[in-house]
Amino acid sequence: MDAGTQPDVAELLRSVGLRVTGPRRRVLSWLEHHPHSTADAVWAGVRGQPASVSRQAIYDVLRACEEAGLVRSIQPAGHAARYERRVHDNHHHLVCQSCGRTEDVDCAVGATPCLTPSDYRGYDISQAEVMFWGLCPACRQRRQAERAAAEQAPVPHGG
Repeated sequence: MDAGTQPDVAELLRSVGLRVTGPRRRVLSWLEHHPHSTADAVWAGVRGQPASVSRQAIYDVLRACEEAGLVRSIQPAGHAARYERRVHDNHHHLVCQSCGRTEDVDCAVGATPCLTPSDYRGYDISQAEVMFWGLCPACRQRRQAERAAAEQAPVPHGG
């Protein structure tokens, strides 16, 4: 979405009944350009713009925005929760097992939900969430370089 069609952050906050505050504006703006950020990364990114914001204030903003449907959180196993503004579609994620880098990936098949459970057990399914795990290109390249270096290292002789 280009900036011309993107709703203003203040307008988004008002549309869900949230007060427009500096910390909320800064958090939502940060997440627009830094999806899949941890709360600590958001805090580091907004704490000096222009006034100081506490770490607790960031957690409070993220919680309020998530409850209002402006932010989605995902929690890959073994990693801190990550936050994003892409909330109104059923997409999934690629997660690097080494560095935790997270990328969006659209559903491969069908509409919401794109996966069908073998037994619904009485649930009315509205969304499916999938995390694909592997190595990102940078970590894969680093691992290959480490293996190549290990194979070329001289073998120490006992003495």
